[in-house]
Amino acid sequence: MSFSMTGYGQSSLQFGGYKITFEVKSVNNRYCEVVLRMPRDWTVYEDMLRRQVQAHIKRGRVDVIINREHADEADSAQVLNRSAVRSYLKSAQQLSREFGIGGELQLRDILALPGVMELKEDVHALASSQDLKDTLEQGLNGSLEALMDMRAREGGFLAADLLGRLNHLEEIHAEMAGLAPVVVSEYRERLRQRLTLLNDGTFPFEEHKFGMEMAIFADRCNIDEELTRLYSHFEQCKAVLKSSEPAGRKLDFLIQEMNRETNTIGSKCNYLTLVNLTLDMKAELEKIREQAANLE
Repeated sequence: MSFSMTGYGQSSLQFGGYKITFEVKSVNNRYCEVVLRMPRDWTVYEDMLRRQVQAHIKRGRVDVIINREHADEADSAQVLNRSAVRSYLKSAQQLSREFGIGGELQLRDILALPGVMELKEDVHALASSQDLKDTLEQGLNGSLEALMDMRAREGGFLAADLLGRLNHLEEIHAEMAGLAPVVVSEYRERLRQRLTLLNDGTFPFEEHKFGMEMAIFADRCNIDEELTRLYSHFEQCKAVLKSSEPAGRKLDFLIQEMNRETNTIGSKCNYLTLVNLTLDMKAELEKIREQAANLE
């Protein structure tokens, strides 16, 4: 199963009088980058939560946002931290004396300072409990499951589109394989006609030299090896898309190889129809590359 790198998941639960919400969203990224935003006193669990995300996701930037709020407003009453207020006032007086800074702290300024107002409950004690750790794991797992469901659905659509485009490439490949023998035969006829027109009787026509020229041309424009490798890459792409392993990087490599083989065919063939087919194949490969860039 293929997974997209974009998705969103959300969950919430109750704990200790709090409503804790978990939001997880992911976007394209070459590597796995996890960014967590949560209450400062819960950062002790950051490594644990990051490992939990990385166990589910191999590629993409993942933003994890954890918020808490009191489930009951009556429990959210705050109290004044008098020691913090005294500390701020003392520091303000020292600044004024040492640096000659004028002005006075207003009430609204003091109330806006960090730590002046605190919740009644001992949040730090809550944050250190084993129950909170289990709750955070459970809540994050719920949002990750929703995220993975969305990534799987979108990945399924992307894989179906890519398989359809690979089938189109196989059709172009079949046309190329059918035209490859025609290139030599048509060149032989054109060359023979040109030599016939140029032959005014002043030089003999040597069949063996003509055959040598045709052999050299046939070897130079032979694309059997490139067509074989292209077909092999098509099959590998299909296998990668049907695998449960991350497909993005493998597809990126295979697309580069298919582009290389297509360029080689374009440089070898001396036949307009084949050149046009290589252009069609390159255009389709570019569309595949753009779609594959969204896969994990």
